[in-house]
Amino acid sequence: MSHKKTKVKDLAEKYGMSPKVIITELAKEGVELKTASSVVPDDLLDLIKDVISDIKSGKHNAPDAEAGSSENEVHMKSPIVVKNVAEALGKKNNQIVAELMHMKVMANVNQTIDNKTATELCKRLGFDLVIDHREKSEHKQLEKNQMPESLTMEDDEKDLAKRPPVITFLGHVDHGKTSLQDYVRNSHITKGEAGGITQHIGATAIEFNGQPITFIDTPGHEAFNSMRERGANLTDIAILVIAADDGFKPQTVEALKFARAAKVPIIVAINKCDLPAADPEKVLLQMQQNELMSEDWGGDIAAVRVSAMTGDGVDELLERVILESEMLELKAAPNRAAVATVLESQLEQGLGPTTSVLVTNGTLKIGDSVVCGEYFGKIKALIDTTGKRLKSAGPSTPVKVVGLSGSPEASDKLAACKNEKEARRFSEEEANRKKVEMLVGKQGSTLEDLFGMMSDGKRNDLKIVLKSDVKGSGEAIIQSLDKLPSEKVKVDIVHMGVGAITETDVTMAATSGAILCGFQVRVNPGVNKMAKEKGVELRLYSVIYELLEDVEDALVGRLDPDKREIEIGKATILQIFSTSKGPNICGCMVDEGKCRPNDKVRVVREEELIFNGTVNSLRRFQDDVKEVKAGLECGIRLDNFKDFKEGDKLEIYDIELRQASL
Repeated sequence: MSHKKTKVKDLAEKYGMSPKVIITELAKEGVELKTASSVVPDDLLDLIKDVISDIKSGKHNAPDAEAGSSENEVHMKSPIVVKNVAEALGKKNNQIVAELMHMKVMANVNQTIDNKTATELCKRLGFDLVIDHREKSEHKQLEKNQMPESLTMEDDEKDLAKRPPVITFLGHVDHGKTSLQDYVRNSHITKGEAGGITQHIGATAIEFNGQPITFIDTPGHEAFNSMRERGANLTDIAILVIAADDGFKPQTVEALKFARAAKVPIIVAINKCDLPAADPEKVLLQMQQNELMSEDWGGDIAAVRVSAMTGDGVDELLERVILESEMLELKAAPNRAAVATVLESQLEQGLGPTTSVLVTNGTLKIGDSVVCGEYFGKIKALIDTTGKRLKSAGPSTPVKVVGLSGSPEASDKLAACKNEKEARRFSEEEANRKKVEMLVGKQGSTLEDLFGMMSDGKRNDLKIVLKSDVKGSGEAIIQSLDKLPSEKVKVDIVHMGVGAITETDVTMAATSGAILCGFQVRVNPGVNKMAKEKGVELRLYSVIYELLEDVEDALVGRLDPDKREIEIGKATILQIFSTSKGPNICGCMVDEGKCRPNDKVRVVREEELIFNGTVNSLRRFQDDVKEVKAGLECGIRLDNFKDFKEGDKLEIYDIELRQASL
């Protein structure tokens, strides 16, 4: 029979002592417990009771007794973080936040507070705070931690072997980058993405004429500049896709800049040559104007005419890729500890944190202990781009890794370590370094400060708690929000996370007075009810433009709270049909009104909103249709949603679109 685990703070409350005293005294006995929340092993309870008895009888000196400290003395090092105060005092996070609010200080659990505020806070709770100075050696460790050997070791020339080239498609939105790759790999990514636009980095491994090639697909919309730049910096060869009927666009020039900064060979793919309005010669002229001279005009840049629709010219494009890669003589050392670069990370149901990486050197194997930024783990599974499970992945191989303790940042380095203990140590050092780097100077604001700045016209913030499907999407949204052209108003991202919206997110939004926004994520049961009770505005989006437009409207005070929503119809899911490609199809009965492709739709389960998206396709029997009216059955596919259940209700609606600018 299981029993409740005893924590340090439980003992502190039971015996009326500071958790810090118990931790310090047990350390003298060779027992290491790090925080007030640490679990005490059952076989040590008798020892602890003896130590506490000795302290109370005076046989055991309390820490720093000679300096006049008592059982209520707490030692902390600056910078002081709110949640660390809670741990040291054996209190709950919300108790500390509430006490700070009584002191008229607004700070969430991850923020720092100044030493004076921390001292007063502890005093109000019956503790004396002693602020210790951080030793120089500690600063040194945080500033320059060691790295795994796999990141620093140099390879011997005799250990190197030929590796596949890594290719990046760059270019303007809608010029056909993804469609071009779709033709090569016979998949349909564009149809599965909300709004028909690629919204996070992906990678694909193919084979052409016996030669393996790895493609990294980077989004073309300007909101994803940083992600596109990361893609260019990983690549061996950049394919600049330019539509023959459209020519150079601002994003084409940006993509060219990224490729040149990465110092990689460039191949131009003049796409959509099958269209009547195609003008490849115009593209060649624009190439010259941008100092990109084509071979047709006496230069050294290949300009291949292609069509992603018909496939014309695609083989010639791939042949040129193979030729360029042979000239580069690309090599890596497969028989060494692996190093990889993170392309994307996310949370997946049934798998937990998953990380898409590109192996850049060595071979990644099942069972390897790895570290990636502040996360570590032992590799449980390697999944290739077709969904097949692998035992190992060599250089230039894109693969999904299962087994890390969390979701690292895109472009982080993943490195194999000697063992799990070493991987944990490196991750803890990196976590400590980031903690100090991010929190120093991030102080909580007093109510008087906020009211003063607002009355003076100096501050007008819109606070947002943001949850996204993957970290790259969240980063892209934040970057776009930072670029909004206004000096008087500002977006304050209180928290950014990955995965479903939880009750914790609602609490955080309520505490900070923020709007809770979700991008291509679902809402956990009970969250909507909690949000209504706490007065938190919850908004869900599947396309980035809609989110940005709403935020712009809110910033300029034009977000109409009575925004008119037009009810189109209602439907009930009767049966679920699985498909080999794309999201599931739900067989529905239209109960009221009608349903049309591209209508907005909410999925409601037991009166709880769980998803907000768009009708991606609509069928009756085997035919695509433009409309299904009440009383008829139909098949509906939603964008990026698979977790249907029979009995779910669909609320079909539309909204009036409004232009907004800052």
